[in-house]
Amino acid sequence: MKQLVKFSTSISIALMMCVTATVAQAQQVLDRVAVIVDDGVILESQIEQLIKQVKQSDNFSAANAPSDEVLRTQATERLIQQELQLQMAERMGIEVSEAQLDQAISRVAQDRGMSVDELRETTVASGQSWPAFREQIKTEIITSQVERASVQRRVSVTPQEVENLVNLIEQNNSSPTEYRLQQILIGVDSEASSEKQEAAKRRAEAVIDRLNEGDDFSQLAIRSSSGSNALDGGDLGWMTENTMPTLFAEVVKGKGKGEIIGPIRSGVGFHILRVADKRGEQVVEVQEVEARHILIKPSVILSDNKAKEMLSEFRQQIMDGEKTFAELAKEHSADPGSASRGGDLGWSRPDRYAEEFKQQVSTLEKGVISEPFRTQFGWHIVEVMDRRTLDATQESKRDKAYQMLFSRKYREEVDTWRQEMRDRAYVRVVAK
Repeated sequence: MKQLVKFSTSISIALMMCVTATVAQAQQVLDRVAVIVDDGVILESQIEQLIKQVKQSDNFSAANAPSDEVLRTQATERLIQQELQLQMAERMGIEVSEAQLDQAISRVAQDRGMSVDELRETTVASGQSWPAFREQIKTEIITSQVERASVQRRVSVTPQEVENLVNLIEQNNSSPTEYRLQQILIGVDSEASSEKQEAAKRRAEAVIDRLNEGDDFSQLAIRSSSGSNALDGGDLGWMTENTMPTLFAEVVKGKGKGEIIGPIRSGVGFHILRVADKRGEQVVEVQEVEARHILIKPSVILSDNKAKEMLSEFRQQIMDGEKTFAELAKEHSADPGSASRGGDLGWSRPDRYAEEFKQQVSTLEKGVISEPFRTQFGWHIVEVMDRRTLDATQESKRDKAYQMLFSRKYREEVDTWRQEMRDRAYVRVVAK
């Protein structure tokens, strides 16, 4: 009898092992490695999830949808670029803390006119899990930091260029026009054979024919463009002639809303543009804040949570009248430039600070001490002591001219940087 029980138990264990192996095999089939990218991989589930998101976006129309094969190609290419940037971020030591991620998600919710809880409910209702959404936002933060750090080094703006543009702006007092552009890029390397270049030009001309016949630009961008913004309907955002690439400025000037422009040849291929919208420049007054802060930097011996707790205690001591802001800043702040002045940062424009710091000084009421918040430099509390509005000065003109020149050169350089990164990478699509 004992032998029979032992035999039955062995059969049960064997069956369980078979079932487990079958389930594991099914899971591998459902989520396999689709692409090898240098030292990393892209999973099939990642591609399917991105395609799903694209199909749920406002730019996607089921009536004029591109084929699943085209969508897959576009999604795969975006994930390859993303994976390369994530690997680069790891080598550069770029990280995003939970506190930074929470602040970024709060800004996303605010931009959408809802609370974080409402954003979570909306996200889950759309079919995406909340942890997956948080990971998506974290990835976007990291990749944008990698792009800025890599491309900024390649952009140079000389003082003479700034002065020349300031003089040009002063000579032309009329408000510059802003254009919202969309782009379809038919990619072809400048060193490609004449046959390949001619074939790419014919494809671009065929796209223009389709647009002239009434095809939707956003759908054609998703289907045909090799630009990094293809899945966004080719949207390049708002630009003036001074902030868009020089190549575009030469042909866009004076064009009306809805006009199609191209094909325009550049080093990365043939560009087709559409003026999605057009508006005059908005007059913005320059505002400055006088603020002071206390910075605590986490370290090997000071944890992230402990740094935050310290600032919470300092804030309470100030509010209870036990210590002054200036005293605590001189004793504890890790910002050597302001600690000796009691944390005083002087007068400055909010947009000159890190994004999280900018959000605080832009929204805090005068005399109110913020709750502890995180930036790339560490944990802060900040108090806005005063605000003022300034008329345009020569300094602000130079700043504006510099930003225009930098924006133009940055836009021209970023596509080249992405292409070079892609060309250097080892990429292999794994056959099904």
